Amino acid sequence: MRASRPLIVCTHCDTVHERVPVPGAGLARCVRCDTELYRHSRFSPREWQALVLAVFILFLIANLFPVVYLSMAGKTVSPTFPKALLLIWQQGYWGLSVMAGLVGFWLPLFQLIFQFWALGLIAREKPLPGDFGIGLRVLSHLEHWSMTAVLFLGLIVAIVKFAGIGHLTVAPGLYAFFALTFLLTGLSRITAARLWRWAEDRELVPVATRQVLSAHPDWSACTHCGFVQASQNTRCHRCAAPVHKRKPNSRRRVTALVLTACVFYIPANVLPVMELRSIMGTSAHTILGGVIQLWQLGSWDLALIVFIASIVVPITKLLALVVLLVGRRWRGNGVQRQRNRIYDMVELIGQWSMLDVFVVVLMAALANFPGLSQIIPGAGALSFGMVVVLTMLAALSYDPRQGWDQDTDEEQTIEPQTKLSSPASQATS
Repeated sequence: MRASRPLIVCTHCDTVHERVPVPGAGLARCVRCDTELYRHSRFSPREWQALVLAVFILFLIANLFPVVYLSMAGKTVSPTFPKALLLIWQQGYWGLSVMAGLVGFWLPLFQLIFQFWALGLIAREKPLPGDFGIGLRVLSHLEHWSMTAVLFLGLIVAIVKFAGIGHLTVAPGLYAFFALTFLLTGLSRITAARLWRWAEDRELVPVATRQVLSAHPDWSACTHCGFVQASQNTRCHRCAAPVHKRKPNSRRRVTALVLTACVFYIPANVLPVMELRSIMGTSAHTILGGVIQLWQLGSWDLALIVFIASIVVPITKLLALVVLLVGRRWRGNGVQRQRNRIYDMVELIGQWSMLDVFVVVLMAALANFPGLSQIIPGAGALSFGMVVVLTMLAALSYDPRQGWDQDTDEEQTIEPQTKLSSPASQATS
């Protein structure tokens, strides 16, 4: 048994805590900035692994089976998401196909594979292979870029736009996507940080304790695995990742990415995101034009969702990142906590702006009736996708700990506050 509890470092303010057990479906928060540190799970790694396997099978069903059957003038299309990606690739829109394919198919697939692999290694409670740290580093990056929930909402929007044009029948793929969205949301709890904690509890990896801080007053926490070690280390002793006290050149990188996103935001809204070709003629549609079309079709709820995801969210992200950049001189714990909330909001809403990109890709597959109607992606779609990617990279490059560095209070190793969840949330943990 260990003499002391393992250490955990808050990723938002760099305060060191001793990791204490939390009962039931409880969670622990940082006593300095109130950021959630970790949650307790009543499921074992083996049980989570079984769920990952079931979700993997469901993922294949959702992507290999048609989502709908659409008939028009004696012709029928039965699109799948991979078929939609292949179609726009053949139309010459390679960048859009690669972008949508990565965040909608490949990265969620690899996330499931890495989760299954890591959970299996931890569940067997045997010495971990040398590439375990590399695998979890990859998983920590995949967590930010898997957008199956956004893809499902894009499916709903695309189907609503075509519901009155032809005879439309829901296919098994759409039901699978519906279930997949909820199950993947649950699996989002299987983060690299949680896997490292499980490995620590089973004594499969080195653990930093209070004695480490006594031996190394000038310490750094690995941003990939959280291991506390001497600041002079260039590589983490546990996962071999580069060790930095703070993210290098964080402010410059965020500034460059935000300015570039602002440049792409102009053509994203001015240029058409798609072009409709039919026997009635050709018409081009911008992002705002798509919102208006949904409203005219009577789907005011979806019009509002698309308006928020495609117009409000990108502007909010850009303004929030600017506030985080220019407000670095504001001091006080209360101010820094508000900045942390702004940062968490930017990370939370970041991926939902990809909705319009998915809608364009899926509508191209639904309207693929040569001679009757076709939808061709426009230049605005790729520009808008670049805005989403750049703002997400800017959020990932931002280091919230820098604002707390202005507080010169002596850091201590303390136990985090614990908060018990309500019975409703306990049932879903």
